[in-house]
Amino acid sequence: MNGASHREGPEARIDLAAAEWLVRRDRGFTASEQDEFFQWLAEDPRHGEWLAIHDQTWRDFNLLAEWRPEHSSEPNPDLLARRRASYRWLWPAAAAAAGVALLLTVWRPWMKPALDGAALTAAFAIQHRVLADGSEVELNRGAAIEVEFTPAERRVRLVRGEAHFAVAKNPLRPFIVRANGVDVRAVGTAFDVRLDPESVEVLVTEGHVQVQLPTASVPVLAAGQRTVVSFAPTAPPPRVLDVSPEEMAQRLAWQPQLLDFSSTALAKVVAEFNRRAGEAQGIRLVIADPELESLPIVASVRSDNIEGLVRSLELSGDVRAERRGEHEIVLHKTR
Repeated sequence: MNGASHREGPEARIDLAAAEWLVRRDRGFTASEQDEFFQWLAEDPRHGEWLAIHDQTWRDFNLLAEWRPEHSSEPNPDLLARRRASYRWLWPAAAAAAGVALLLTVWRPWMKPALDGAALTAAFAIQHRVLADGSEVELNRGAAIEVEFTPAERRVRLVRGEAHFAVAKNPLRPFIVRANGVDVRAVGTAFDVRLDPESVEVLVTEGHVQVQLPTASVPVLAAGQRTVVSFAPTAPPPRVLDVSPEEMAQRLAWQPQLLDFSSTALAKVVAEFNRRAGEAQGIRLVIADPELESLPIVASVRSDNIEGLVRSLELSGDVRAERRGEHEIVLHKTR
């Protein structure tokens, strides 16, 4: 990439490493890769420089791919130019713009190695887990599950709290979630299970599931339906209830969302994080210097990842974060 093949020595190794990190970033970091990436970035200022170079080249190719004949008879020649030499003077200016965008995009702490046969807990934060079969679980705060897979079936026990399951399809191995004796059986679907002291609630967001009790079964639930199984001795049989899109969104509002920002002012990014993650985590971001309010942010980042956002802003070189106690992070301009 960028004609680096003819180079030799340390610069060539950094060039190649930066290109490799960009590829790994694009397919998604594991937790260990994420830590290695930040360590590599901090080891040498040239690492960030070459990363910005490759990132800009990637963007140029994207722009070229978007060219159409109706735009002009020929694509912009600047998109075809070999621009390596001109990139040098763009750093650290490029780091301020491209660096923030790049670092925010790669921060993906929820991507973990596949887990099986072990207890998974989310004691203090919402957590995302990928199971050995590729199924994904979103654990609400305080939730805990235990996983036990066999060749014949995939079983998960909801020990406490609430979890949302996106099941990898495998008709030969049913996926069963048990919550206090209530089994929720699926093949390839998505659903939410909440275990309370007095009941179990099941909400289907995609596909169909079968809810089975020790003595009976509930009719099959389809997407947009829910049921509540009460543990009270005199409780009536559970019913299938339809859920409106508005109610569905409200019931699943606890789940983090991937926020996409396209040259969005930092002030708006901070406001969005404060609204979504701040209320849930009790952490508030504050912009101390008005000049930072218009800093453009291009990123895709989880709504619950305030620490990832802050760390990325710090690494960009434009922002210094001051942590005041446990509930406030103040953003200052570094220069």
